[in-house]
Amino acid sequence: MTAKGGWLERASGYATKWTGSSVAFGLAAGTILVWAVTGPLFNFSDTWQLVINTGTTIVTFLMVFLIQRAQNKDSHAIHLKLNEIVAALPCTSNRLISAEELSEEEVRILSEHFHKLVELAKRDSDLKQSHSIEDAEADHARKQERSGQPTGEASGEPRKKRRRHKKSGGSPAPLNLNGQQTPNST
Repeated sequence: MTAKGGWLERASGYATKWTGSSVAFGLAAGTILVWAVTGPLFNFSDTWQLVINTGTTIVTFLMVFLIQRAQNKDSHAIHLKLNEIVAALPCTSNRLISAEELSEEEVRILSEHFHKLVELAKRDSDLKQSHSIEDAEADHARKQERSGQPTGEASGEPRKKRRRHKKSGGSPAPLNLNGQQTPNST
């Protein structure tokens, strides 16, 4: 892949790769070894200590930014890949695209919402089965109807009737963060 971006972006990219290499580690370890060996030559003076303290402080200061840059870039790339997967799969919920941009309260609500899926999955005997919350609720209700167990309002849970979403070829209509159906936006 060709190098893209401005000179500062390219330089920080090269520095990030180089500082994570075995050569960089060897150079850092060698520097510490040379410093320790020269201690007796300088009578372990304040200047001798100041040299290593100043050097490590500068390197640490710069490395914080390089590490944060690399982590931000990797995190952004992972989010893009996950967004692509969510957008491409027909039975996934598009409300999760760019979930990293939601507020903490919205993330908490979604987390509680998906906790329901975990609870429904625990009731399934097939550990390999996976589905959306809406499909899980519908599958669970169907299983209970077949086995003669009460479902919906008879079991204390309100039964939801779902519209089919036109755009996605029959998947349930999307829900907002409060669990309510959103209007079709075709």
